Amino acid sequence: MDLEIRHLRLVAAVADVGSLTRAGDQLHLTQSALSHQLRDIESRLGAALFLRVGKRLVLTPAGERLLESARDVLSRLHQTEHAIRQMGQHHTGVLRLTTECYTCYHWLPPLLMRFRSRFPRVAVRIDVEATRRPIEMLLAGKIDLALMSTPVRDRRLAVTPIFEDEQVVIASPMHPFAQKTHVKVSDLNGQTLFLYPPKEDSRVLNEVLLPAGVALERIEEVQLTEAIIELVRAGLGVSVIARWAVQPIVGSGTLVARPLTARGLHRRWSAVMPKDLAKTDFVREFLDLLIAHAPGQPVRPAAAGSARVARRAV
Repeated sequence: MDLEIRHLRLVAAVADVGSLTRAGDQLHLTQSALSHQLRDIESRLGAALFLRVGKRLVLTPAGERLLESARDVLSRLHQTEHAIRQMGQHHTGVLRLTTECYTCYHWLPPLLMRFRSRFPRVAVRIDVEATRRPIEMLLAGKIDLALMSTPVRDRRLAVTPIFEDEQVVIASPMHPFAQKTHVKVSDLNGQTLFLYPPKEDSRVLNEVLLPAGVALERIEEVQLTEAIIELVRAGLGVSVIARWAVQPIVGSGTLVARPLTARGLHRRWSAVMPKDLAKTDFVREFLDLLIAHAPGQPVRPAAAGSARVARRAV
């Protein structure tokens, strides 16, 4: 695109006052600078925009066409700038978010209610479809914030640590795992494993179990956490899921949860967003709420000797 906003402002100003000198006063530029810019515009477009009639510059047909578009663009730009300033002054806006794990959607609603009471004019929209590709969606500008356990090292994004949680093996109280203090990776040989689809994105499967040579009897992909829990409780298989997501059911005695390996399988969650967005007041408030009310434990340094893959696995 050859035209710039400054070119549109120049054409509109000259059309309004009829001379480069007076237009320069409006735009705080010298007549020489405006004359140079006008020649630049006409050279880029290959058409004259003004003709001199006496002491006044008047539009050519090409200039009239450009002026029409210039006024429309400048008006829309002014309206947009005003709306954005109003958003900043009155805490108005939209916060589009996603998470990297479907279980996180279970604890977000109460937190969103707290946030709404603080910023009633900020609409929060959850994009479940972005769960599988949060970084791509962030960089494309389609979401504003993603809760992620995968490490992010993109300099275009700001990363704020939020909490740590543990992934545990869940099984029926009648399952042999119920008699163990923890489940070894090799213990999963021959088991039916329920996990979220698609299995190709499961880090616990692809970065923990398969590299260890675990031969599962069957892998069943199940979209809903509640369905996974019911299938496991019925004794049809096992799963690996966040401890906080199943703690109430484990407490009732109808499900057992055991650490995967003696050290356990831990994740570190962070809020990831564009750097500029991280500076806005309502986003900082949202991050404070995440840290205060998210499940799991506050972020702490990783234990010495813990396996990097195990920490990251889902």
